[in-house]
Amino acid sequence: MSPSAHRRRMSRTSKLIGSAAAGALAVGGGFAVAGSAMATKAPQAAPTAAKAGFTPYVDTSLTPAYDLTGTAQKTGVKHFTLAFLTSGGGCVPKWGGSGDLGSDAVAKQIPALRKAGGDVRVSFGGANGTELAAACSSASELAAAYGKAVDQFKLTKVDFDIEGGALPDTAANTRRAQAVAQLQKQHPGLDVSFTLPVMPEGLTQDGVNLLSNAKQNGVQVSAVNIMAMDYGSSYNGNMGTYATQAATATQAQVKKALGRSDADAWKTVAVTPMIGVNDVQGEVFKPADATALVKFAQSRHLAWLSMWSATRDQPCPGGSSPSAQPTCSSVDQAPLAFTKTFGAYTG
Repeated sequence: MSPSAHRRRMSRTSKLIGSAAAGALAVGGGFAVAGSAMATKAPQAAPTAAKAGFTPYVDTSLTPAYDLTGTAQKTGVKHFTLAFLTSGGGCVPKWGGSGDLGSDAVAKQIPALRKAGGDVRVSFGGANGTELAAACSSASELAAAYGKAVDQFKLTKVDFDIEGGALPDTAANTRRAQAVAQLQKQHPGLDVSFTLPVMPEGLTQDGVNLLSNAKQNGVQVSAVNIMAMDYGSSYNGNMGTYATQAATATQAQVKKALGRSDADAWKTVAVTPMIGVNDVQGEVFKPADATALVKFAQSRHLAWLSMWSATRDQPCPGGSSPSAQPTCSSVDQAPLAFTKTFGAYTG
């Protein structure tokens, strides 16, 4: 996400996997061998983490800075995902690729939020800029770069938003997986999620490959967060329905790729819609869709829900419009309507 952009563009060039065939096709021959061995073992449980049912994304590049504690006081929502940390030139993490770790106005609110009983997850990657795994030359160097943010903000939860050209970069994916495994050894209990593009039919082949690679390299994955948005012009149906279809297909893929039981696979899936008008014309995620998604999450006990983004959860000054905006939803809504609806989900 660049300072001026509001879009979370995703690569749709990777081949999709139907949920029924996901396990068999997930990562080619290598996974077939792992799958055979997996059949003799009990499914792995998802790592246990502190529960936050709703953790909306906050675009830290926007001004004025989003008020974390103010939103917590108004809505009771106290957990947020701060986006994004990318390469600031070489193997150096910076907010949006340019802001030093200690200079971000949103991140400076973390101590006050924690004092109020909340916390944050920090997300590396995103649609724009260079993800650190592509900029660092070794897994140990990359682990140190990620570790700077973990130590700076005393993080217990991190996210890796891998999309676009970064998703099929197998060398970077392996380097990242090895680095994250090292990071979890250095910070026991560190909660790790991967945010990946999705279609109503499920994750792309590259997305499943990434998860399998992470597992093979020892990463303890707590959640697979799907970006339920921007499907393309051929998808003109209900966005709430598409979100639940995508989650259902992803659950089957996660079950196979990470070797989890049916129940634990559901507890691994998280869903992030883009509220209001999406970047693809005609895609509109409405407050009623949020209500439906919360009911679905409650019935399946999903890992958590999120949204892109907290700043957009308000009506636009000029009313509804057909175009996506960075600081409003472009639909008729009350201020913080999506936050309050999603905040009802507690896991």
